[in-house]
Amino acid sequence: MNDLRFRLAEDTDLATLVRLRDDAARWMIARGITGQWQTGQLDEDHFRAVMARGEVWLAEADGRVAGAWELWWQDEDAWGPQPPVAGYVHRLMVDHDTAEPGTGSLLLRAAERRVAATGRTLVRLDCLSGNTRLNAYYLDAGYRVVGHKEGKPQPVGAPKSFTLLEKACGRRAAAAA
Repeated sequence: MNDLRFRLAEDTDLATLVRLRDDAARWMIARGITGQWQTGQLDEDHFRAVMARGEVWLAEADGRVAGAWELWWQDEDAWGPQPPVAGYVHRLMVDHDTAEPGTGSLLLRAAERRVAATGRTLVRLDCLSGNTRLNAYYLDAGYRVVGHKEGKPQPVGAPKSFTLLEKACGRRAAAAA
């Protein structure tokens, strides 16, 4: 597999992030996953706002973008008020036209390492409850279901129901191994 290089996204990456998100939405829709993402839902302003309050990461291989993800330090819409013990992964996206198989797992592990590097002990994410394929993907990656959130507000469109998942990282994960 090509070596991936990870870097924080910059303002010059905003159009690339929108394209990557829209391409991921098209990929899901083509595979019958129609309730998750739609094209045109998120624009450059969305990613700019996330970069102002959290982190947006890009993965590159051979000078091309292979994927991206958002990393938030709180997510009250899904998890309610929480102590600062977790990082929240959102919008894990892979460029299916250029990325090699397994790239999504590499991106997820990079996000987990980033959370652990801050001293936080949990990585959390939420997944559309009805997306059984994606829920299984995260379970296979070592996450466990810890709850459900009905009616979580969305950046665009009606609220949706999500499965809440988490995984220990850092010292806590090492102790459990």
